[in-house]
Amino acid sequence: MTKSTDHQMPELDFNTPALKRHRKVRALKDRMAGMGIAIGGSSVILAVLLICFYLLYEVAPLFSGASIDPRASYSLPAQNEGKSLYLATEEQSEIGMRVASNGSIVFFSIESGSVIETIENPRAEAVTSFTVESDTSRLLAFGYADGKVLINQHSYRISYPDGKRQITPFVEYPYGEEAINVADFAIEKLAIRNSEDGLTIAASGDSQTSVLKVTRDVNFITEEVELTEQREAIPFIADTKSLLISGNQRSLYLVTKSGELNEFDLRDFDNISLKDNIALLSENRKLVSMSYLVGKSSVMVADSSGRVSQWFNVRDEETNEEKLHFIRDVKQPVALVDLAMEQRRKGFATLDERGLVVIYNATSTRKVIDERLSDETARLISFSPRANGLLLEDGKGLHFYHVDNEHPEVSWSSIWGKVWYENYPEPTYTWQSSSASNDFEPKYSLMPLVFGTLKAAFYAMLMAVPLAICGAIYTAYFMAPALRRKIKPVIELMEALPTVILGFLAGLFFAPFLEENLAATFSILVVLPVGILLFAYLWSRLPQNIRWLVPEGWQPLLLIPVIVFLAWFCLALSPIIELSFFGGNIRGYITHDLGITFDQRNALVVGFAMGFAVIPTIFSITEDAIFSVPKALTQGSLALGATYWQTMTRVVLPTASPGIFSAVMIGMGRAVGETMIVLMATGNTPIMDFNIFEGMRTLAANLAVEVPESEVGSSHYRILFLAAFVLFIFTFIVNTIAETVRQHLRKKYGSL
Repeated sequence: MTKSTDHQMPELDFNTPALKRHRKVRALKDRMAGMGIAIGGSSVILAVLLICFYLLYEVAPLFSGASIDPRASYSLPAQNEGKSLYLATEEQSEIGMRVASNGSIVFFSIESGSVIETIENPRAEAVTSFTVESDTSRLLAFGYADGKVLINQHSYRISYPDGKRQITPFVEYPYGEEAINVADFAIEKLAIRNSEDGLTIAASGDSQTSVLKVTRDVNFITEEVELTEQREAIPFIADTKSLLISGNQRSLYLVTKSGELNEFDLRDFDNISLKDNIALLSENRKLVSMSYLVGKSSVMVADSSGRVSQWFNVRDEETNEEKLHFIRDVKQPVALVDLAMEQRRKGFATLDERGLVVIYNATSTRKVIDERLSDETARLISFSPRANGLLLEDGKGLHFYHVDNEHPEVSWSSIWGKVWYENYPEPTYTWQSSSASNDFEPKYSLMPLVFGTLKAAFYAMLMAVPLAICGAIYTAYFMAPALRRKIKPVIELMEALPTVILGFLAGLFFAPFLEENLAATFSILVVLPVGILLFAYLWSRLPQNIRWLVPEGWQPLLLIPVIVFLAWFCLALSPIIELSFFGGNIRGYITHDLGITFDQRNALVVGFAMGFAVIPTIFSITEDAIFSVPKALTQGSLALGATYWQTMTRVVLPTASPGIFSAVMIGMGRAVGETMIVLMATGNTPIMDFNIFEGMRTLAANLAVEVPESEVGSSHYRILFLAAFVLFIFTFIVNTIAETVRQHLRKKYGSL
């Protein structure tokens, strides 16, 4: 008799109050987590966009246009003194000055035009010629029919009575109120050049030219200034149109009416000779103005065709002599009337016969302002010392304009193209943002910095990528698991080492060590791979009972003494190699025999130091990518008869290729953005030379060096932000390419 028992399944209730509360809490947590992830991701994107927009905000003023606004207009102050020969303003643009045709100096208010003071010329004779040494020096010279020259200087004294600024103009005579005897003929053309050592005056008239050199000596006993005069005539040049003395007082430039420039050598004053002859102007063109830019290196020549050309001395390779060379020019469609120079920058303004004023920068050849300010009666223009004001005279009187022109020296051509800088033998890419002199020509080419960034990254990746990827392949696929668990954390721990420590060690220890052991360094690069392969071959030929003494996957430990021995052997052999093949001085051989410049802190040092910093990043990501390849793939490949090497190259590496490529790109991003290592181990020289023994300057290192020293809001400051933006864009492009290639590799090999 059988007994059947009914087994009744217990009923599960999923809608109990506890489970309902649990589901609600879990749903709330899911929503909060989703919101948190969304907010966090959006915040990262927003932060990156804000950084980008802030960089653009700082960079945008570099390329914004300049503006000019009228501030005051009035009739010519002290019209009874005659027409103006020259206009100027003082530092604060509160007081203007004009030199009248009778030799009087009239000071007036810029705001109202009211005359403050009129200083009569000490000489009653009529002025036959007039010149200005430069707007900066404020030195004026008047020539007369008796061959004499009177020199004076307009100056300004600032005081604060009752706490209010008061500017008092005055005229002084640095060489006395008595006129200096320069020539024996009526002076028609005049040029002067002053320095701490003395004065040079050139005068021309009646088909004659005379040069006077005044030497200033200080008596060490009485401390009195003693003046010594020496006068010489120069060879006859007919139809002299203009005279100009070089800034170093070594040359006199005499331009004829036909546009021919004759350069006389003033160094041997007892025997002045004609040094060079240049066709300055084309046919049917007349000289309007010829003067120096600030710094007294570049001669600016304006002619009747509307052309302004820039000339400066360039050393001739054949004769090793400096010759005046045409550099660049700008052109207006009609004849020019006047030319004005900025006093602290390489800028100038042209005034043409239509009353159109155009402001250029000589270095960047950038036209910043093009505006008609007057009619056909305009005849004179002048910049204020800070170039924020412009004084213009026409038939109606004087007009003062405020000029907003902050960054004229920056243009796309000056940033990315070659520029022919003053006294350079040829156009170059140059970064030199500051100097001790106000006459300095800023050089803002970013090309050397971009080149240095790519050069440093190239040499770092050249060292890091093969070592990191090969090491990761062996560690993830061939190494014993127990040894892998020790090796991987040690290599990853290298990434925690501060780069400033690596840079310090590279610059102060490794660079001198490398210089002293160059032969050993290059021999190691050859001997070490060959020695390791030879040891591996010999190990494979040993009896199995010996090879089995080392567990599978632990063989790399045997290479440690081999590597140490080979490195020691190369170091010990270095003096012998250097003595036998390089005359005992491999650096001298590289420099003199091969013609390759050598700098102690160079790209080779950066390659080793920055490669050491990048290796952990590439190794860790690559090792994880290879180790994450499903075991079923490798086991299936081995089961089908493939060897370990075939499985690695045809199954594992293609599957892990997206991760490996990402590792390389992340490592490259690290190398591009590295600051302290390249700052301390490269010499920080912004040059464009792929030579492995030369240094470089990167964008990141340049920012670290110069941002703390730059003036906020200056062109230098904004150019540095432009460099940061370029680095930002470069990183963005590299990451975009990396992600695109990674997705392509994932689709291609994802089906394995």
